[in-house]
Amino acid sequence: MGTMSEVVGVVAPFDKHPSSASPSSPSTAKAPKVSPLNQQPPAEPLPNATSELPNNKEGPSEDGASADNEAGVTPGENYGLQLRLIAPNRQLKELQTILRDRNTSRSDFKFYADRLIRLVIEEGLNQLPYGECTIVTPTGSQYQGLQFTRGNCGVSIVRSGEAMEHGLRLCCRSIRIGKILVESDADTHEAKVVYAKFPDDISQRKVLLMYPIMSSGNTVVKSMRVLKEHDVDESNVILLNLFSTPSAARTITAAFPQMRILTSEVHAVAPNHFGQKYFGTD
Repeated sequence: MGTMSEVVGVVAPFDKHPSSASPSSPSTAKAPKVSPLNQQPPAEPLPNATSELPNNKEGPSEDGASADNEAGVTPGENYGLQLRLIAPNRQLKELQTILRDRNTSRSDFKFYADRLIRLVIEEGLNQLPYGECTIVTPTGSQYQGLQFTRGNCGVSIVRSGEAMEHGLRLCCRSIRIGKILVESDADTHEAKVVYAKFPDDISQRKVLLMYPIMSSGNTVVKSMRVLKEHDVDESNVILLNLFSTPSAARTITAAFPQMRILTSEVHAVAPNHFGQKYFGTD
């Protein structure tokens, strides 16, 4: 394993779910940016993971899974409070549409993929612990604000997870990033870890695990087992994902019920060509 080092401070508990407003609260109270998967979005209805899902028509995914038949998925399926969607809106739906369109050029695909990655990364950072601080402005005034609690890192699952590293570094220039390489057996499609490199003190950190497309969930399961072998508590891991199928969501939430998952969409039709298209190897 490689060696990385950084001073680690006290890690605050993961943020609590926002409490409901009292009856006397103003009607202009802001809605939370993310919502549990089983809640309906307040805006105009959009297709979501709780609606009836079509069969996945895409080819084999990067994690070695074939297309899933989701005919058995029931409307209103609840994956638990640990899996959250970023707030749905028309801009988000457009990005999801462009990334699925077979006519999207590679340059456009990368541009819009980076936009979606940035949205997920930003919300993922919002889930990390913050601490209060006092700073002095250029005019000499004091300002009570917030700053990251030290002790965070990213881990990308190679190769498609590396597409999310740039977005994370744009937001956190000095954050440490580890890597896990998981390959699938050509015959059995069983995922196995062949390489891993983490900060030495990763067990004391909050971990942003990055993997954009989940079809079966096998790759994430293998990666999480490696992290747990390095004494990382699953409650300290936030999985940042762009697209997940229902079967992958079920597999991961069942295997690691304390791990937080943030995604843009749970849907049977996942853009399994993501890695090849993003890196130009299709």
